[in-house]
Amino acid sequence: MALAHPQIFIALLLVPCFVFPVVLGYRNNDVRSWCSKTPNPVPCEYFLGSDQKNTPIKDEPDFLKISMHLALERATRAKSNTNSLGPKCRNKREKAAWSDCLKLYELTVLSLNKTVDSTPNLNKDDAQTWLSTALTNLETCRDGFIELGVPDYLLPMMSNNVSKLISNTLALNKATFKEPTYKDGFPTWVKPGDRKLLQSSPPASQANIVVAQDGSGNYRTIKDAISAASRRSGSGRYMIYVKAGTYKENVEIGTQLKNIMMVGDGIGKTIITGSKSVGGGTTTFNSATVAVVGDGFIARDITFRNTAGPENHQAVALRSGSDLSVFYRCSFEGYQDTLYVHSDRQFYRECDIYGTVDFIFGNAAVVLQNCNIYARNPPNKTNTVTAQGRTDPNQNTGIIIHNSRVTAASDLRPVQGSVKTYLGRPWKEYSRTVFMKTFLDSLINPAGWMEWDGNFALNTLYYAEYMNTGAGSSTSNRVKWGGYRVLTSTSEASRFTVGNFLAGSSWLPDTGVPFTLGL
Repeated sequence: MALAHPQIFIALLLVPCFVFPVVLGYRNNDVRSWCSKTPNPVPCEYFLGSDQKNTPIKDEPDFLKISMHLALERATRAKSNTNSLGPKCRNKREKAAWSDCLKLYELTVLSLNKTVDSTPNLNKDDAQTWLSTALTNLETCRDGFIELGVPDYLLPMMSNNVSKLISNTLALNKATFKEPTYKDGFPTWVKPGDRKLLQSSPPASQANIVVAQDGSGNYRTIKDAISAASRRSGSGRYMIYVKAGTYKENVEIGTQLKNIMMVGDGIGKTIITGSKSVGGGTTTFNSATVAVVGDGFIARDITFRNTAGPENHQAVALRSGSDLSVFYRCSFEGYQDTLYVHSDRQFYRECDIYGTVDFIFGNAAVVLQNCNIYARNPPNKTNTVTAQGRTDPNQNTGIIIHNSRVTAASDLRPVQGSVKTYLGRPWKEYSRTVFMKTFLDSLINPAGWMEWDGNFALNTLYYAEYMNTGAGSSTSNRVKWGGYRVLTSTSEASRFTVGNFLAGSSWLPDTGVPFTLGL
């Protein structure tokens, strides 16, 4: 996660990049009236305001549809523009940041295509998720340039007002579209019965592929198994059983690999480990030992680890941008930035997460339920459990920690009194994090939460606590920020449950993972 202030690039984003001809055009007075309803009317008017067409905008849904197409068109042009910047990269760090941005623009176009291709049957929740993800991807691109110290002369060409156009669609969708409904209770790419976790039979008997270092399976490496999975037909559940062992490899499960299920022999038995880090020259985004963007990913009984160590700063064990993904009985081990809940909708159940600085971070809509969160001994004597990255008030994202435990790891316990541990700090302007019915041990500082940079985001964030227990749960000496609150209303706290925040009843039952829908 980038440590620089996110407002560095506001000036860049305020300058329109009017490089390409306008391809959409509507009546100017009509456009001005409609665009005035958006958070960013200037790029809206510019890109829609040509006289090439004399087409009136009929109503709110029509304007939303037009705005989605506009955002997609500009993102596609920006992707092409980004691709052309490759030869201008002069060193390894510039190349690393550019490479991430190219991938992130591809993911942005993919997310926007989902919203466009799903109309007119698109539901509000899906649209808000995919639009939130598209915006997050662009922010991640900028973060990579900041953290590697790459000159910002490359960025104006890439911004192209796409972020502001997506922000407009987020606001319009929130105000316009119908409430979530799924066909037969499932997203279109999920078939009932597709995603069941293993119940009683041994994993080897149900697996499509077995990975074993001793040669007793189909493949010796997870990468080879993923490569084989990419050649399958269809998008139904595809199970990869990874036998006990320590697999030293960096694994990526791409967008074409939907409904992959990876099952191990248990925490501490099946271990996937890597050591990439920002200190070692990669971006946070690219440091992940395992990165997942294929929708519907499920993992069970696996340890994800990054061994770069605290001296190498950001070093991710797992990054997930997999929509409707589930992690059950897994562990995530690292120091700074261990678990990158990057984007889309995610659910974690009975998992262990270890780290020091911002070790649960990102901008997904995510609930961690019945999990163990272990703060380790940090080199700078300060721990922050979360750093949530919402940049737009209409993104439906946040980190929700429910019915879990926050305690000291074994290396922190002897020196716990000399270390300050906080529940989180605001990485981005609209950072949103909620702890509910969670045991907070005595390691939690009485203030509860820590500033990121002076007064930045203290009034725009949403940080909340509801019915927590333990020696560190007292709210009597908590921060007095405008955005912090102690929830006393069941109805307000219920907004952040699995049932409401993730619409979990529509997709979690078919995974077979245990979950609690309400408080």
